[in-house]
Amino acid sequence: MRTSLLRSRLRQQKAARILCMYYPTAMLPAHAAQAGFDAIWLDAEHNTWDRRELQRMISLHHLANIDCLIRTGSRNPNDLYHLLEDGATALMIPLVDTAEDAAALAAAVKFPPLGQRGLDGASLDNNFYLNGTANYPKDANAETLLILQIESPLALSNVDAIAGTPGVDGLFLGPGDISLRLGCPMDWADPQMTAAEDAVSAAAAKHGIAWGRPAGNVEQIQRIVSKGGQLIAHGSDFGAVMGALPTWRANLDQVLKSK
Repeated sequence: MRTSLLRSRLRQQKAARILCMYYPTAMLPAHAAQAGFDAIWLDAEHNTWDRRELQRMISLHHLANIDCLIRTGSRNPNDLYHLLEDGATALMIPLVDTAEDAAALAAAVKFPPLGQRGLDGASLDNNFYLNGTANYPKDANAETLLILQIESPLALSNVDAIAGTPGVDGLFLGPGDISLRLGCPMDWADPQMTAAEDAVSAAAAKHGIAWGRPAGNVEQIQRIVSKGGQLIAHGSDFGAVMGALPTWRANLDQVLKSK
């Protein structure tokens, strides 16, 4: 089984460098790997990906040797471990509010004794059964990650129990949803947002798991690291296009407006 770069960084007590992908851009895994990222967070919660498209994109991650972290809105156990069988390294599940939710998700994506994931072993994650399945369940539990998003007041009230659920590997704060549900600005300087960040950080530290959130700039990256955060999402295909287009247009205007 392929060794996870995310797991390797976390075992070394280092932060993981994560890029976000909104749309199926074939070149992005290779370029992100070359740039030194550890994983791409592929957003299938707010964007539409069909199954074959996901399989192709995950294969491109394997080819580039970069982890594929998929955020999916599905809670169906079969859907979830299909993604792992197809080669995803990590699953991020949004809006997890209770320890019961966390336990059900862990049961779906972890093999016994941690969970109840179904065993096959004939897909990409197990190298298409070329070496059998003797070590497969143990290796899969060790090299894949279940990351749960904390995005509501209810989740914050249960964050310690969620973090302590066996099989949960990380917590991730979603700034948009948590600010919407707290009724405060989407600003990490806001007291409610700071309190949410501190609660997630404390729960993760207590139970020895990773935590993180998106970071928009160097100051935010430094803030996450200062609180022990290791799952740092910075940059995206969407952001690259938004940032580059005005620059390119300005370059054209410098010349063309004088003509």
